[in-house]
Amino acid sequence: MNPDLWAIEKECLAQDYEYICGVDEAGAGPLAGRVYAAAVILPLGLQLPGLNDSKKVSEKRREELFDRILESAVACFIAYATEAEVDAINILNARMLAMERAITGLWPRPELALIDGNQNRGITVSNRLVVKGDQKSASIAAASILAKVSRDRHMLAMAEVYPQYAFERHKGYGTKLHYERLREYGPSPIHRQSFLKNL
Repeated sequence: MNPDLWAIEKECLAQDYEYICGVDEAGAGPLAGRVYAAAVILPLGLQLPGLNDSKKVSEKRREELFDRILESAVACFIAYATEAEVDAINILNARMLAMERAITGLWPRPELALIDGNQNRGITVSNRLVVKGDQKSASIAAASILAKVSRDRHMLAMAEVYPQYAFERHKGYGTKLHYERLREYGPSPIHRQSFLKNL
């Protein structure tokens, strides 16, 4: 684990913030399924070997880190926005809605949220945007793991409900296989209609 992952949290704590959460989401790009978000308050300096952006960590390691984060966090909360919400308010607003739900689910309440990316529309707590935050902040990296694992587990469950789409293989992303199954079977109730306009 890169010790610099704690630099942003230390800087914020020096400004007299006590509870700082990291926030990230998973599942903005897929054609199907919910968009998940997580908010995490970690004990300062917690060592989680291998902690990094969830996209750079193996599935096996993500599962191990998921359990460690849940055990070790001061507080964490995982939330989502549904496919219907994605279609109704667009993916950016659905991502922000999932993040806001994750933050407001925390207890103790954070005084500052470190948010991955460059958007904070609809976030009601004081916040700081951190571009590529899952590579720069331990709290955001932990949130990215919780969100990614939670979404993957949901898509594995959906693969059992809708086996014809092979969600267990692509997790809802727009792969060649996924498009083939969509053309064969048409969309399922968990497909994002707004993402299928060009199908």
